[in-house]
Amino acid sequence: MKISIILASYDSGHYHGGMGQGPDALISGGLVETLTMAGHEIEVEDIGRVGDAQEREIATGFAVCNAVAAEVRLARDRGCFPIVLSGNCLTSAGAVAGEGADAIVWADQHGDLNTPETSVYGFLDGMALATVLGLCWRPMTAAIPGFQPIDPSRCVLVNARDLDPAEKQLLETLPIFRTECPGVAQAIERLKAAGAKRIHMHLDLDVHDPKELQANRYVSSGGPNPEQLRGAACVMALAMPVVGITVSAYDPGFDAQGDVPPLVGQLLNDLIATIEGK
Repeated sequence: MKISIILASYDSGHYHGGMGQGPDALISGGLVETLTMAGHEIEVEDIGRVGDAQEREIATGFAVCNAVAAEVRLARDRGCFPIVLSGNCLTSAGAVAGEGADAIVWADQHGDLNTPETSVYGFLDGMALATVLGLCWRPMTAAIPGFQPIDPSRCVLVNARDLDPAEKQLLETLPIFRTECPGVAQAIERLKAAGAKRIHMHLDLDVHDPKELQANRYVSSGGPNPEQLRGAACVMALAMPVVGITVSAYDPGFDAQGDVPPLVGQLLNDLIATIEGK
């Protein structure tokens, strides 16, 4: 398969800071070599610096989305499958726009369903899924070429367990399907019933059980081990049309032994093989 790996090396508006170091660390950790050895043709595109020099979180965050949307669209025009490596989860809004995705699988220990009205901390990335679903920041997403909000009935939230009270309340009112990895078969049926045709798969690496794999400073007990996440993702990819993947939130500063890159390589290798073999 022809694959375009797109690097978006930002964390909260800062270039190559914190989780913004993750994309380069995954590349230097052997991701290209892993996928090449599996027979894939790999190209790597880096959006580089975007926005203004002040690195304001909101402005820069959406500038990253715009740049990613453009790169994803170009990749698909070249017949490449897009994999976005990002520091922040918000970047998936750009991937969704570039792919024309109409459904999303969101694997994350957090709900990312806050809005400016409900957020306790004002953390933009805590509003990432809400943004993708069109619940907030509508003027900003309207400026992303090709962006269409995803209907909440076509959203699957996997292993979210660190939720703010407002997020819990919102989840009681929206048709988002929540599941843990063993329950993805039911999630597939829900997406099919909702008419999903083009699925974006968002994989925040802190979805893992931190006792098994710690990808960043955010730690919440529970969650799948790498094998469980990989198995669940492949089950979904086998049954549904996945048109792109985002891998986010890896901070190599919390991975002294370099455990994460090989596991991401295995995850993506198995996912791509599943998608290609359908």
